[in-house]
Amino acid sequence: MLYPEIVIAGCGNPLFADDGFGPAVIEELQRLGLPDNVKAVDAGLGGPHFIFTLLDPAVTRKLIIVDTADFGGKPGQLARFSVDDLPPGSYRDAHSWDLTEPLHRLKHKVDITVIGCQPRRVSAPEFEIGLSDEVMAAIPRAVREVLALIGVDYGTTLENLRKEEHQREAGGKTCGSSWCGEEG
Repeated sequence: MLYPEIVIAGCGNPLFADDGFGPAVIEELQRLGLPDNVKAVDAGLGGPHFIFTLLDPAVTRKLIIVDTADFGGKPGQLARFSVDDLPPGSYRDAHSWDLTEPLHRLKHKVDITVIGCQPRRVSAPEFEIGLSDEVMAAIPRAVREVLALIGVDYGTTLENLRKEEHQREAGGKTCGSSWCGEEG
């Protein structure tokens, strides 16, 4: 089986500033222990054409795409779209490839949701590594949105996960899924 029941595809290229949002969200999701029926994939820049066509609708029931999308919002604002919200030609990658066509072919076989983040800057074709502050701040919200869509409640935020990692590195106690306050 190439892909399981639920596929989360982070689209974009970190070499083009905020276009790296999708892969950054996937990186955070991969740090969590996702259920066996869920696969988080860094789809890259041209990957959507290949990943979307490799899905087996007999197995994969849900596709969640995380990407930048210029919908006229404020930088870092998230929006949820269905495939029907994306008329042909409206959703393109940094190289102007139309991503709606493969999605429209799949929409009657697979439940597809696009989580779009309004970018501040996509630098293509010039290289610029690093997300803007606004888009970086949207990563935890996007992770929570994805977890809600797949029905996973970890009862913790990315901030708590990072706190646990720092405690682990320092040899301190970890908190599991609950928040640990400062000890006095």
